[in-house]
Amino acid sequence: MLTITGYSVELIKDPFGILTGKRYELLLDIEVAEDDELFSENGLYVRVIYVVEESRSGMVKYAIHEKTNDNYVDFELEDDELAVIEAFCKEHLMDAEE
Repeated sequence: MLTITGYSVELIKDPFGILTGKRYELLLDIEVAEDDELFSENGLYVRVIYVVEESRSGMVKYAIHEKTNDNYVDFELEDDELAVIEAFCKEHLMDAEE
């Protein structure tokens, strides 16, 4: 299981007006147990693209990276880990939009 230890959020600008709704980029610092196959001594973060539209909101894409060298980690998160990230993003974007 992962733990989110910090985050940043930024609105993705759409200068051409092509996208519907709003898109956000969230960078989530995460910790995982040393015995987890995802563990990295370099530390990890998850880059999430999250969409907010009138009819729906949710994660569009995510990618895991090592903190120290920004290398992409080719690994898929488990459903329970995705649920934690989804809930975190939803909660913190609601705070940001108020």
